[in-house]
Amino acid sequence: MLDIDISDLKKISELIYQKYGYDFRNYAMSSFKRRVLRILELKKLTVDGLLKKLTDSPNFVNEFLDELTVNVTEMFRDPSFWRIMREEVIPAIMLNHKQFKIWHAGCSSGEEVISMCIMLKEMGILHDVTVIATDLDVNILEKAKAATYPLKNMELNEKNYIRFQGTGNFKDYYREEGSNAVFNKDLLMNVSFRRHDLVLGDIFNKFDLVLCRNVMIYFNQTLQNDVLKKFHESLFKYGYLAIGSKESLIWCDYANRFIVVNNEEKIYKKIKD
Repeated sequence: MLDIDISDLKKISELIYQKYGYDFRNYAMSSFKRRVLRILELKKLTVDGLLKKLTDSPNFVNEFLDELTVNVTEMFRDPSFWRIMREEVIPAIMLNHKQFKIWHAGCSSGEEVISMCIMLKEMGILHDVTVIATDLDVNILEKAKAATYPLKNMELNEKNYIRFQGTGNFKDYYREEGSNAVFNKDLLMNVSFRRHDLVLGDIFNKFDLVLCRNVMIYFNQTLQNDVLKKFHESLFKYGYLAIGSKESLIWCDYANRFIVVNNEEKIYKKIKD
């Protein structure tokens, strides 16, 4: 069975950092290893072959990133999370101001962004909210911008939407084109997609709500801490942070600057600068 040792993984991450400026050196080793093994299998490469291809073929790095950062996602994933967003978090933000800003960090192919926009539309406030959706991978951002997904995924997405207790008809939000579902472009009218590296990127704006769900499980503790510091600095005071259900702020240096809003859904509120 194909395997790879730690020294080879370090060679790969160091090469990508030195040559292309993508920093995977502090990714959780088990998950980095799993994904690299998958790439070796898919591309039918040895470790030396992968290193050579990364060195000699700059275009290959985008294919490599596509596979390395692949996230399986769905719309209205964890419907109870979205109900808390609609019933508690968004109304609390709106107590202070009608217009506000949301950052989807590590937005992948955009299912979470579509979910947010459908929810905001049903709340009647879509036009009041500025959404910035970022990811490291430019190819996946193009997919997110296109808002086009396989029709076969819609059954699960619709089930989630019904469990979320959406107030419309899910099928009204997209049209069928061949084997794809193409979502209505007006849902994304206030969304801007941009490339941003959570590891090396700068703070670029201030937000009332930051969502970064199921991304930090791929980072080691040092990197998680660095990224949470960035999120803290990117939030207005009393802004909200939502992370993945298997993630935690407890051990983080910045934990005492947040309070827990909902422990089950991992939603926090910034209380100290």
